[in-house]
Amino acid sequence: MEKAEQNIPASPKPQRKRGWRVALGVVLVLLLVAAGVLYSQRTAIRSLVTGSHYVAGSAGETALKLPPGFHADIFYPSLNSPRFITFSPDGTLFVAERGANSIIALPDPQHTGRATQRVVVVNGLDAPTSLVFYQGALYVGEASRVSRFTISADLKVTSRQVIVPHLPTDGNHVTRTVLVGPDGNLYVSIGSTCNNCVESDPQRATVWMYHLDGSNGRLYAKGLRNAVGMAINPWDHQIWVTNNGRDLLGDNIPPETLYALQDGGNYGWPRCQAGDIVDPDLGHPGDCNGVIKPLVKMQAHSAPLGLAFYSKATHGASQFPEQYNGVFVAFHGSWNRSVPTGYKVVFVPLNDQGQVAGSVQDFATGWLKSGDNRSGRPVGLAVGPDAALYVSDDEAGMIYRITYQK
Repeated sequence: MEKAEQNIPASPKPQRKRGWRVALGVVLVLLLVAAGVLYSQRTAIRSLVTGSHYVAGSAGETALKLPPGFHADIFYPSLNSPRFITFSPDGTLFVAERGANSIIALPDPQHTGRATQRVVVVNGLDAPTSLVFYQGALYVGEASRVSRFTISADLKVTSRQVIVPHLPTDGNHVTRTVLVGPDGNLYVSIGSTCNNCVESDPQRATVWMYHLDGSNGRLYAKGLRNAVGMAINPWDHQIWVTNNGRDLLGDNIPPETLYALQDGGNYGWPRCQAGDIVDPDLGHPGDCNGVIKPLVKMQAHSAPLGLAFYSKATHGASQFPEQYNGVFVAFHGSWNRSVPTGYKVVFVPLNDQGQVAGSVQDFATGWLKSGDNRSGRPVGLAVGPDAALYVSDDEAGMIYRITYQK
């Protein structure tokens, strides 16, 4: 009993000390876990909003710099890596929301210049990046396939079919651009697996043509390293494409290019770059002979993606001034240049026959800040039924609407 009484006062002190330390340790562990979770959540959210190419700076609304008389407003914010955009026959803007694996609609029924809601039309897709309406159907370019949908007036899918399955998905370039040409055939652009190599797969670095049901696919044009943007010139009805040139030849070689597609055309890659540069790694003298020449050469490493033609005859004279009859191109921006470039929308003037009539001009800038800082990356372009120019930004998750007023 005496020993017990002697041990009683000695026992509680170390127990309290250990308990306090244990409690403090638990609190510290919980704080560290919470901090890690918060960091992971913030990183995940940032990744969803800005994509995998986020660098210094924070994505967000950009105060765009435009020529006098032009104005830019946000048509819709808070999207998850929006890529190409198009308008449905009833004038609703549709978006390939790549980060959400969805196609969404952004209705503006009162024509206010701002969408009222985000409506998920299709989900469960495979990284959709492009879309086009044709004769009541919506064609969607996904990483591994092309799908076709019919959609009711209340934005519900009434039929769904994979028409071009088993597109190659490996390698560096995994976006797939679809377009229905003036001949009523389906065109699919498939980029290269690599920066510069001789491909073993005949589908890579090409544009393929199919019937609208996906049958009778054949090679249409080759030697296009990554022809991301495709659009129909309303003057001569040719298909024009933007093409991303190779890397690792310095800051300014080779230039980015804009081409008109020709059936059976060879555009040179990988042995000939930009129509007249024999590749120093894979080329030989004479490799540029017979290669299709670009319509326009642009600053290397700008990463031209979407393009949209603006024609007074097509869109009316009530919006942009007459000197803006031409083609707009979205520069996604460089990741591989000592001084960053791109991150803007440029304009190329065309004459009354739809031919290039002047040099490349900056149109919408402001995404690229000082140094490597940027606030977004423009991707898709579309001219709306209101004759405004709509621009998607896959890093900031925005759709901008650019209008003109005297």
